[in-house]
Amino acid sequence: MLSRRTLLLAPVAALAARGLAAQSGRMTLAIHQNTSSGAGYRGSLEGWARAGVSHVELTAALLDEFLKTDSLAAARRVLTDLGLTPVSAACGVAGLWAPNPNHVAALESFRRRCEMFAELGLSRIYAPTAATQRFTEDDYAIGVENMRKVAEIARQFELIAMAEFVRASSFVSTLPTLLRMTRAAAHPNMAPLLDFYHFWSGLGKLEDLDLIRPGEIGHVHFQDVPDMPRELLDNTTRVIPGDGIAPLERILRKLAERGYAGSLSVELFLPRFQKGDPFEVAREIRQKAERVMRQAGVL
Repeated sequence: MLSRRTLLLAPVAALAARGLAAQSGRMTLAIHQNTSSGAGYRGSLEGWARAGVSHVELTAALLDEFLKTDSLAAARRVLTDLGLTPVSAACGVAGLWAPNPNHVAALESFRRRCEMFAELGLSRIYAPTAATQRFTEDDYAIGVENMRKVAEIARQFELIAMAEFVRASSFVSTLPTLLRMTRAAAHPNMAPLLDFYHFWSGLGKLEDLDLIRPGEIGHVHFQDVPDMPRELLDNTTRVIPGDGIAPLERILRKLAERGYAGSLSVELFLPRFQKGDPFEVAREIRQKAERVMRQAGVL
């Protein structure tokens, strides 16, 4: 028999539980340096900071260019002086996941990248699954072992290694395949990265999101898909969230249900973004992307 006090407090407890769930589903907006690659390492970060963006995703390419004339310590000062939080980094190393004869060299390159980005204060680093060769089912077992090797290197630098499935990859191009492999790898420093564009413009289905376990997704790239034949889509056709036709709000709500509460990193490749004024680009991204996030109840 429930007491009167328990019955009276039940609605309060339910509201509190919903509040905690909503809190856990809150996400932050970030911008990927590929979006403003033309402005360079410092220029992109300075422009975004002026526009009120505080979470950023770095790329090895822009960092390397900066280091030709400056130091890694200076690269970190740019972040700290601007009050920016680096949430992830593109390591720029190919051949980490699929079986290939250059995998040992790729691991050494990855180790160097981990050392660099760890010094910048990052906790996550990723590489896409891009591949074009033909594979057999046995190759996926090798891919799982490759994930363990990558994750073990990341562990030594207190980083989480992440694989990003790519829509055109002949190896891993869908969320279910990536989830199956990261689970088989069973390494605490290995996580899947979900890219909205690769998910919705490729072979992804909304039902695939139901496969995600609570807290399983390591990081998210946030873009929209334009209203055009899917056969014509490529990296350069990505658009700002809210400018396309993808069911962004439904996807965001599902991610929130699955416990994702990290950053949504906007990664774009159109020349008008990459060569544009980083301040203006970031301001437009904030206006449109944050509107979608508010409508989805994750901001």
